[in-house]
Amino acid sequence: MRAPLPSPLVAVEVADTPRRGVPAVLVAFAGDPVRLAPGGPADVDTTDVTGEVGATAKKGATWVVGVGDGAVRDWRRAGASLVRALHGDADRTGVLGYDVHLPADLDPTAATAFTLGLSLGGYRYRITGTEQPKRVKSVRLVLPAPSPSLTDAVRRAAVLAGATSLSRDLANAPSNVKDPAWLAAAAAKAAVPGLEVRVRDEKWLAAEGFGGVLAVGRGSARPPRLVELSWRGAGDGPHLVFVGKGITFDTGGISIKPADGMHLMRTDMSGGAAVISALVAIAKLDLPVRVTGLVPAAENHVSGSAYRPGDVIRHYGGTTTEVTNTDAEGRLVLADALAYAVRNLAPDHLVDVATLTGAMKVTLGTRTGGLFATDDTLAARIAEAGERAGESWWRMPLLEDLAEDVRSDIADVRQCPPGPGGITAALFLREFTGEVPWAHLDIAGPARADKAYDEVVPGASGFAARTLIELAEGFA
Repeated sequence: MRAPLPSPLVAVEVADTPRRGVPAVLVAFAGDPVRLAPGGPADVDTTDVTGEVGATAKKGATWVVGVGDGAVRDWRRAGASLVRALHGDADRTGVLGYDVHLPADLDPTAATAFTLGLSLGGYRYRITGTEQPKRVKSVRLVLPAPSPSLTDAVRRAAVLAGATSLSRDLANAPSNVKDPAWLAAAAAKAAVPGLEVRVRDEKWLAAEGFGGVLAVGRGSARPPRLVELSWRGAGDGPHLVFVGKGITFDTGGISIKPADGMHLMRTDMSGGAAVISALVAIAKLDLPVRVTGLVPAAENHVSGSAYRPGDVIRHYGGTTTEVTNTDAEGRLVLADALAYAVRNLAPDHLVDVATLTGAMKVTLGTRTGGLFATDDTLAARIAEAGERAGESWWRMPLLEDLAEDVRSDIADVRQCPPGPGGITAALFLREFTGEVPWAHLDIAGPARADKAYDEVVPGASGFAARTLIELAEGFA
């Protein structure tokens, strides 16, 4: 059986009147004394709430959720913790809807964060043929008085949450289902009016000279694709082009990976998933900015037709690359797409997103993405967009003393120069970006999670999708 796409999320809406007979959730800040009528069950974050707590409600329980000092991250974390607790209680009580009573002075950014936590903290991707426990379906945020700004913030947050969820769905899908053609079809299915999706097959790729994508996909019986998503929002702003790595499964090819952990390579197209979901959300938000998304999709497999270390491949536009490791396939498909964007799309800014190097995971861990950029202003915009999105980025250097190592003795460039792997991979990609302001986002660490934290759950995290949306909105 297949898991449903999209995965259902808790519906969050705003109201100014509580519902009769619906369990209530009260918000408390750190140090607040909370004293309710004794006698019923309650869930209290004792780290953030002090006092004696009982609970009563006509149906179910009265809950108290602590939001710490009220920082934006505290609200996002509180929403996620709350929905996990409510999901855990739903099957026992049968209660599938709650009212959360919010303070009168709530800031829209806090409302956005809380909604993201509520929507995403209980995300679940599961393929099963058995009946599953009941889960909360809806949460109403009850305000003391009508607030259009908070209502708009919650509606926008629902779109952002949907983008993260779609990105997770695409990355979590098993690779016996998910091949390049499936990913392309999923992008087309997710598109909304105004978002154009064009899919190019292996014949088109061969005719146009996409040597990197074709080489990587050659070892698989399931041929590669190039997905191009175009949003032409009203306005005269800059043209942004996002490029996402779409390796639907990565064995490593002839430079084969160890068996331990290879099953996680179904998420090696997380960069492509982020680009697809970001473009869908940008269209839903009707942002007045022009954005194009490119996802070169291939399966890196082992067979008699697989590409080899020592091969020389010719990319789109003519640059040749000496292959030294077939497990460094992501940069080869990105190189084609970057060169295509520069030559054909006239981008004002170019951003690629990829689970590219294990070195970046070692360097920054699993909760921070690596940010490389040729333009300081673009780098600052991405970091600021990530902060608004609740996604952390750390800028890494493009060390010029290593740039010469990208040169090859038998081709224009070599795939894996010596030195620090995350940096040299970025230097390789830079060769295909021309003079366009460019940023490379390496999400090898935060694209997957082993355990829940904040609004993230185990599995694909959907990391980078919201950053791209915020970046586009900033330009708009």
